[in-house]
Amino acid sequence: MSSELYHTIEAIGREKGIDAEVVIEAIEEAYAAASRKYYHSKEDFGARFDKQSGKFELFQKHVVVEEEEMMDPLTEITIEEAQEKNPAVQLGEVLETPIADAEAPQTRIAIQAAKQVIFQKVKEAERELVWEEYHERVGELLTGQVKRFDRGDMIVDLGRTEAVISRREQSRAEHYNPGDRIRAVLIHVERQGKGPQLLLSRADELLVAKLFEMEVPEIYDGTVIIRNVARDAGERSKVAVDSTDRDVDPVGACVGMKGSRVQAVIRELRGEKIDIVQYSDEQELYVRNALNPAMINRVSILDYDTRELEVIVGEDQLSLAIGKRGQNVRLASKLVEWHIDIKSEAEKKAEVEDEMEQMAYAVEQIRSLPEIEEEVANRLLDAGFLAVEEVALASLEDLMAIDGINEEQAIDIHDAAETRLEELIAEEEARLEAEEAAAAEAEAAGETEVPEPSTPEDDEPGEGDEQPESGDETAAVSADSEPDNDGEEERES
Repeated sequence: MSSELYHTIEAIGREKGIDAEVVIEAIEEAYAAASRKYYHSKEDFGARFDKQSGKFELFQKHVVVEEEEMMDPLTEITIEEAQEKNPAVQLGEVLETPIADAEAPQTRIAIQAAKQVIFQKVKEAERELVWEEYHERVGELLTGQVKRFDRGDMIVDLGRTEAVISRREQSRAEHYNPGDRIRAVLIHVERQGKGPQLLLSRADELLVAKLFEMEVPEIYDGTVIIRNVARDAGERSKVAVDSTDRDVDPVGACVGMKGSRVQAVIRELRGEKIDIVQYSDEQELYVRNALNPAMINRVSILDYDTRELEVIVGEDQLSLAIGKRGQNVRLASKLVEWHIDIKSEAEKKAEVEDEMEQMAYAVEQIRSLPEIEEEVANRLLDAGFLAVEEVALASLEDLMAIDGINEEQAIDIHDAAETRLEELIAEEEARLEAEEAAAAEAEAAGETEVPEPSTPEDDEPGEGDEQPESGDETAAVSADSEPDNDGEEERES
C-alpha cells in the first residue's frame, strides 16, 4: 500500500512538473485540515506522511510561551508544561504532541476540505514553476497555438502552460481562429493572484523589433542597432536603425535584397506598413528622416527642456507631413521623442507678421510714456516690457535691475506708466460707452413698427367705416383701381 500511494504521488508530480516533496507537503496540510473538520476542533493539527508505511501521523502543535503570556490554551503551552514533555524545547518553538490511535478523517466534509487544500497547494506550486521558467524571458518572442477566446481575450497554449493576449494587445488588422499558430512577445509575468499569469502582446513595439531581429542577421550580431520603434498596431510602424560599422547601411540591411527582409516582417504583421528610418545624433536630420516621405524646409528647436520643435513645410507637403488622421507626425514625434509642431510656409508667414504687428504696437505703447526718453524706452523693450500695464505693475527693484536705469529714473518711469495707463483706461471706457450708446440707438430704431401689407378685403370699406383720405398710400391704390372698375361697368351697359 505504501509503495502504491507514494508512486501515485510521484506520478502526480511528474505530470504537473512539480517535485514530489511539494505534493507530499500539500497532502500533509490537507490531512491536517481534514482532521480539524473531523474532530470539530480549533486546535492546530499537523500531519506527517511516512513514505515507508504509507500512513499519516497526526499531532497537535502548541507554541511555547511564558505562563503569563499565554492567551489561547488550544494553540499555546507554557514553558514548564512543554519541558515536561520535551526538555530540549525552548521559548517560541512549536511543540508537537502525537495523537495516539487517531482515526482517519473519512467524512464527506473532511474529504472535501482535504481536496480543496491539495488543489490550492498544487496550483500555487504550478504558478511558482511557471514564474521560475518565464520571469527572465520577458521581451522574448514566444510561439503557441490559439486555444480559445474568452470575452475578446485570446487564450494561447504554450505547451506546459497557457498565456493570454488581451483585447487591447491584439492588432486590429489581424484575425485568428482556434488552432492557428501564433507568435507574440511576452510582456509580463504575474507571480501572485488568480488571473492569467503570462501576458502576451501582438500590438507592442517590441514585437516589430524582435521580428526584425529574426530576419536581419546584422541586428542579431549587433552590427545594426534598432534605436526606437513607434507603432500604430495594424496600420503603420516607424523603425529607427543605426549602424556600428560605417561600411554597413542599416536601412538597406533591414530592407534586404528586393525588400525580402522587410516583406517577411510585413507578412507576419498581416500587411502592416513599415517605414525604416535612418537614425542620426543630429536632431534636425533625425526629424527630417522620421517625417519621410514629406519634404521638410526647416526644422527649428523651440525648447530643449520641454523637447518642443517646429517644422516648416511647403503648402503641397503639409498634408503628407501630417498624414492620415495625423498618423505620420504622431509616429514621428513618438520615434524622435520630441513634440513636433508642423506649419506651412503661409502659416509661418502669417504668424511672423502677427508677431511684428504686436511688437510694433508694444514699441508704440512704451515710447508713448510721457517724459520718457527714447533710449530709456528701448532699454525697457530690451528687458521684455511689451505693455504699459507691465511697466505700471513692475516694482522699483525690477526697473532698477535694468542696465542704465537708476532709482530716480525708475520712479519717473513708474509714474509715467501709471499716468499713461489711466489715460488708456479712460479711452477704453469712452469707447465702450460709445458702443453701448450706438447699440441702444440701433435697438430703439429697430422697435419702430413696420405696417403690414393690406389685403383686398381690407381695401373694401365696411358700413360705418370712414373713407381713407387721398394722401394715404392704400387710398391711392384704391383710387387708381376705382376708375377701371367704373369704366368696365359703363362699357358693359
